Amino acid sequence: MNSIKALLLASLVAGSVAAVQAAPLKTDIAASGVSAVFKQMNVPVEAPFRTFAAQIDYDAAKPAAASASVEITTASFDIGDAMYNKEVAKKEWFNSAQFPKATFVSTSIAPAGAGKLTVSGKLTLKGKSANVTFPLTVKAAGAKTVFEGQLPIKRLAFNIGEGEWKDTSMVADEVVIKFRVTAAPATPAK
Repeated sequence: MNSIKALLLASLVAGSVAAVQAAPLKTDIAASGVSAVFKQMNVPVEAPFRTFAAQIDYDAAKPAAASASVEITTASFDIGDAMYNKEVAKKEWFNSAQFPKATFVSTSIAPAGAGKLTVSGKLTLKGKSANVTFPLTVKAAGAKTVFEGQLPIKRLAFNIGEGEWKDTSMVADEVVIKFRVTAAPATPAK
């Protein structure tokens, strides 16, 4: 008899936990983008990462139950010139051979006003991890949801630019990771 009660209690708890979780969204990569903004010789430069994936579980009615993770292929950083793209993949910069992915995994997402969230999580880049927090805007676009934000980082904290490239007079230490992720409810598998 106790095992039946335990089984019923377990199924009730599992059902209530499932009800609190947010719904998975499918990212529209064509309508999304991730880029880095920095100054090179005091001239602003914005360059995209061409390959990334984002997993977002979000329900506007339960934003605190949301979660997000992003994986960026570091070798996909496109400064606009094949020679420079090869250079930034080298050991002194992204070291893409050893660290092919940069990741962000949320640890909490909290409402911060109408259409705004505060996101905290762990950013891992070139083998270094840091806890980060940044604001995020959320807006509906038809059946899709658009998440936009900016995450300021210091490149040297992640060893991006080693050796002679630690000199911030050529490439500034301040970098802003800008992103726009457009997603829609995932269609159930048939």
